[in-house]
Amino acid sequence: MMHKRIVVTHYGGPDALQVLEEECPEPGNGEVRVKVLAAGVSLPDLMMREGIHPETPALPFTPGWDLVGLVDHLGQGVCGVATGDVVAALPISGAYAEFVCLAQQELVPVPPGLDAAEAVSLVLNYVTAFQMLHRSVNVERSQRILVHGAAGGVGSALLQLGGLSGLEMYGTCSANAASVLADAGAIPIDYRNQDFVAEVARLTGEGVDVVFDSIGGRHIWRSRRALRPGGTVVAYGLTGSLHKGRLAAGRSGGRHRLRGISSFPLYIAAGWLFPGRKRVVPYSIQWLKRLKPAWFRQDLMALFELLRRRQIRPLIARRFSFVEARSAQELLGNGGVTGKIVLVPATSVASHRLHE
Repeated sequence: MMHKRIVVTHYGGPDALQVLEEECPEPGNGEVRVKVLAAGVSLPDLMMREGIHPETPALPFTPGWDLVGLVDHLGQGVCGVATGDVVAALPISGAYAEFVCLAQQELVPVPPGLDAAEAVSLVLNYVTAFQMLHRSVNVERSQRILVHGAAGGVGSALLQLGGLSGLEMYGTCSANAASVLADAGAIPIDYRNQDFVAEVARLTGEGVDVVFDSIGGRHIWRSRRALRPGGTVVAYGLTGSLHKGRLAAGRSGGRHRLRGISSFPLYIAAGWLFPGRKRVVPYSIQWLKRLKPAWFRQDLMALFELLRRRQIRPLIARRFSFVEARSAQELLGNGGVTGKIVLVPATSVASHRLHE
């Protein structure tokens, strides 16, 4: 049986993505073959394509951090999983494919009846948001938070989960996305026309308790200025290294996995040394999953239950077929995307667009 898989052939722009048609992979000992029902498209995918994410694989590779799929075939030694089960996983790479083989311990059961595109939004985006809120800083009701990129995948997840926790929320976004933040109960700050540090000071008087910074670099220090004394910046991304989906520095074509993260220890140390008791803490979903795998499973299953109860509603920006992966990444790179872009089987795209 043949299937399609997306391959990054060289580090660079969207043209690096090629569609490969090949025989379906066969699961090895302890592995499960999964028919992918939804794969997320995220900024880390673009950074890996450019060669600058710490998790960037060697060429050629298939991108895709998160997936939801149907168990299709069991390898030797697998028990407790059955053909037809719906499962989720965070493979970090490999999800842009119609079929993928994964170790059994990587699979998390998905409750029946959930939309695959909404469910996959939880695997990377909502787990990241949940763990930053409740494991990195352990927020308390009525605390104030500032979310950068608040209309994006992780940003919108932070606002929905922050609303459930009773937080006072502020978010930076474009003017076009202001209504999305207002609907989530947050006060929007137009990052193009307003200085977020000055605006937070005007709105709160003393600053916020937590800033969630996905931009990285020097922006972390600006975020620190928006804190009240004793506050925390949670630094979890390097999106400032991209401009319109491409490497902002303009030096593409290589694998530079440490670019951007080398400054993190400096900001963390400075947060403790400078006056004001304002600290900077890093967050990495993949490293926390490696250190505390039970937390990832526990947190994702808790989020699935919130989705089943419709207490959270992931925003789906658009669904593309797997062979449209290049267009999906181009759309994300151009910016202004509200919510999550998802790759799904071609039949699912056709069905969804028919009902739009």
